[in-house]
Amino acid sequence: MVTESGIRETESAESVDEIGPESPRRQHIAAPPLAPELPAANREGLPFLTLVAIVVLAGLSHLTGAPILITFGLLATGMAGLAVHLRARRKERRTVALLGETAARSRAEVETLADRMWEMQESEERFRGLIDALGDLVVHRDRDGHIVYANKVFADLVGADQRDLAGRTLAELGIDVGIVPDAAFSDHECLSSTDVAIRTPAGPRWFSWIELSVRDKENGGASHRAIARDITARKHAESSLITARERAEYTSQAKSRFLATVSHEIRTPMNGIMGMARLLADTNLSPEQRTYVGAVSTSASALLALIEDLLDYSKIEAGRFDPEPQPMSVREIADNVVELLAARAFAKNIGLGAHVEPDVPQMITADPGRVRQVLLNLIGNAIKFTDSGGVLVSIARTRTETTDRICFTVADTGPGLHEDDMERIFEEFEQADGTSTRAHGGAGLGLAISRRLVIAMGGTISVSSRLGQGSEFVFEIPAISATEPPQTRLNALSGRRALILSKNAIEADAIARTIRANGGMVDLAATAAQAASFAEGCDVLLVDAAMEEGDGRLLKRLRQSGFAACEAITLIAPTDRGMLGEFRASGYATFLARPVRGETLLRVLLTSSVPALTQPQPEKPGAPSVRAIGGRRQGLSVLIAEDNDINAMLARATLLKAGHRVKVVGNGKAAVEAVTGTGHKHRFDVVLMDLHMPVMDGLDAIAAIRRHEEETAVPPVPIMVLSADSQETTRHAVLAHGASGFVTKPLDPDALVHAIEGQVAA
Repeated sequence: MVTESGIRETESAESVDEIGPESPRRQHIAAPPLAPELPAANREGLPFLTLVAIVVLAGLSHLTGAPILITFGLLATGMAGLAVHLRARRKERRTVALLGETAARSRAEVETLADRMWEMQESEERFRGLIDALGDLVVHRDRDGHIVYANKVFADLVGADQRDLAGRTLAELGIDVGIVPDAAFSDHECLSSTDVAIRTPAGPRWFSWIELSVRDKENGGASHRAIARDITARKHAESSLITARERAEYTSQAKSRFLATVSHEIRTPMNGIMGMARLLADTNLSPEQRTYVGAVSTSASALLALIEDLLDYSKIEAGRFDPEPQPMSVREIADNVVELLAARAFAKNIGLGAHVEPDVPQMITADPGRVRQVLLNLIGNAIKFTDSGGVLVSIARTRTETTDRICFTVADTGPGLHEDDMERIFEEFEQADGTSTRAHGGAGLGLAISRRLVIAMGGTISVSSRLGQGSEFVFEIPAISATEPPQTRLNALSGRRALILSKNAIEADAIARTIRANGGMVDLAATAAQAASFAEGCDVLLVDAAMEEGDGRLLKRLRQSGFAACEAITLIAPTDRGMLGEFRASGYATFLARPVRGETLLRVLLTSSVPALTQPQPEKPGAPSVRAIGGRRQGLSVLIAEDNDINAMLARATLLKAGHRVKVVGNGKAAVEAVTGTGHKHRFDVVLMDLHMPVMDGLDAIAAIRRHEEETAVPPVPIMVLSADSQETTRHAVLAHGASGFVTKPLDPDALVHAIEGQVAA
């Protein structure tokens, strides 16, 4: 069919069948003719008739006797006309051919354009079909938020016809997605994303809504094109994860409370067993009874160590061993741990010494409780497996261009390790000797716990050993926020020369390292005969009390062999304190308690004139009146608040034996009344307060005492908290409530006396 405009429209049945009955019909557009076409008779008959007519006229002119010129003229005219006609026909044919070629080219271009439009339409339909197949929502909105286009998935989700969505807003459909404000556009574009909940007949579903907003630079109009993906499953998983985490945190808190309760309940009776055994050992016992008491103490210590390891391992498994960084003194922690374990070493007649290099920072930021625990494990193991010689603890600083670390080294003279055992011993429940005939017990958890703690603090731990020559454990931690040590002591001992006379090579070596590190000179000798060769230039003589006789004969021989002008200092173990009077009479100026603290050693050696043991120590203003007996401060008035009769008896007996006066109360309220009551003629020098007591617990009692001191403007009394809960968080909590110190059960009598006296001397 030819339309009025000259366009022929045809429909191909084959094309319709290929596309399908529901597809749009494809139209083939033909180019219109460039000029009207003449009938074939007109194009071919006209020249022939003209030629026949001219020939006939030439013949008639010849028959009628016309001049020959006319006849030839007519023939020439006919021939000329025929030539002109032939030339015109050739030109016409060329023109028609050119027009046909142009028409064919135009027709091909139109058909190509139609094919491209068809392909674009098919591509758009395939794209929309792909989006719908993926299940994503596609929404196009105008500047005011009205829907311009929404795909079928969106229409099905909201339960509406796709054609009815145009012009509606998302708010009308119950979907909370606003319009991006003009201020949010950057360079005429804004990409935003949010999680949207959409109510559906099957329930609410969550979608991740990502929208690109584009603003027209010319007219300021904007359009918003969004695509949203279903994330309902992810939201459900996140909700389940949050619920599971909350449940796990509650369970972890319950485990933590359980561990604290178990720790307290186990340590309390163990404190009574171990403390009473030590008090019993100080009475007049037969050799057989003393053996039995020693067995009780040994068994109780082994049981306590096992309980500690199991509780620590449980904390690790429960994820409760996260480091708690805070400012800490490396020197203080190392000295405290060495002093705490010294009794074990002295009981085995082996040495224990510690040396801290002068460049070690004064303070670093780390977890003091975790560092203390690792040192306890490593030093305790070294003492346990060393039967002769001793254990040396060294602390140094290792710095590079990018790192600053504190290196702790624990070296012993024990049996050493096989090469195959060096890595295995850091695993849980593993020991170097795993046979049933091993000489040392234990659960094999100490090193495993230590490794986890060191790694949690960002450090490393390793061991090196040679069989039969001892072992060396090394762990390093970062020196975070390090405070540099005072530079005034780097050569503080310059010009001083000391001699150490001791058979304990480990402890003597630790002391010698400290003296040399601070600029002094030192010689070592194991006998008086060896010491005689070092008399020249010596001004300080350090003598191990274990080598001295009761009448001081060793010091007399030394004086006679060239040490007459030297200041004599004796090195005593805690058990030798009762001999201080004899050492005083023998001529020793003062003493140093083993294991010797580096700070104490420097303070004594830097004193220009060391006070003799017979001279009373000057008291601080406001300090309670005490008297010096045998070098130990005596006569303190101590209040013990403890509801457990056995623990109260142990603490009371220990302090009475040390020469102090003791009053015992059974709850926190009675402790507050004893400290703040007006009927008391004197103040207590120290209060020893248990945490868990009836009527009023320890923390409330401390708070009440501190409030009373503030109201009455009296100096605060030192309060030492006594608790079986060894968790670091508990230690921090009691100090934050106003306590002056912390003593952990089971009580060590010497540690308790030292802590009590240290509070008054501080």
